[in-house]
Amino acid sequence: MKENYDFLVLGGGGTGLAAAMYGARLGLKTLVLGTTNGSELPVGGVITTTDSVENYPGFTSISGMELAKKLEEHARAYDLVTIKTEAAIKIEKKKNSFEVETKNSKYNAKTLLFATGTKWRKLNVPGSDEFERKGVNYCALCDAPLFKDRVVAVVGGSDSAVKDALVISKYAKKVYVIARNEVHAEPINMERIKSDKKAELITKTNVTEIKGDSLVRSIILDKPYKGQKELKVDGVFVAIGHIALSELAVSIGVEVNEKGEIKIDHRTSETNIPGVFSAGDVSDKGFKQLITGVGDGCTAAYYAYEYITKNKLI
Repeated sequence: MKENYDFLVLGGGGTGLAAAMYGARLGLKTLVLGTTNGSELPVGGVITTTDSVENYPGFTSISGMELAKKLEEHARAYDLVTIKTEAAIKIEKKKNSFEVETKNSKYNAKTLLFATGTKWRKLNVPGSDEFERKGVNYCALCDAPLFKDRVVAVVGGSDSAVKDALVISKYAKKVYVIARNEVHAEPINMERIKSDKKAELITKTNVTEIKGDSLVRSIILDKPYKGQKELKVDGVFVAIGHIALSELAVSIGVEVNEKGEIKIDHRTSETNIPGVFSAGDVSDKGFKQLITGVGDGCTAAYYAYEYITKNKLI
């Protein structure tokens, strides 16, 4: 027997958890499938990999893991919310509903929310796959302690890359931030990285190869730095962006942009398919933060409720 839900949320990050909470407040029987194919993140999503969150209203400073736990606890406080650590592998559109299949179960839902987020973009140079988990890493908060008193390179020039470098600097004896252009971080983080005596910025430079034996030992640059193209390092953290996890949405006809991000009505969070919504990092919003994803998730829940009511699906 398939379980029936009013509102099915694909993805258990902060966006999905907030949407589930809001859906339950609107009286929607809600299911969160809290694991996403292609992502290795736990329930709570990408915010769990952040050391310190300082831009979420209500908390001057809180760890990403703690904030994710609070969002999950809030969602679980409603009897109408069910959270399962299952990944959807297939979705089929029915007349007035959607059938969502996981490895072991099938669910029927009147509305869907894609809050599937993203996965880390890989470097794709010689050695990057070979040395993954042998010195090549993606989660600074998870793996920085492994590099105590070591030399580490962070590849990327975004605010996220700089924040990763600041986390790693707490453990490593040296951190290089290597950006193909300039480093672009929030002003406060730029001040922090520039004043960090362990950190060194290398701009307008690309990593072309990662070398080692059983572990990473060095990286090759496309131009000399201090007279050398080979830089001795013990680890490489890749922070060059993310890839939208929108494949399942595309499989039922949801429109995406050239980046693979789901196109939404920015007022309602609805996609081109009635009853299907998207919010958070997987959507085509220009500015993406946890707080914006949470807001869009709540918006999606409200308009899912409106869709169900208007179409008399209750």
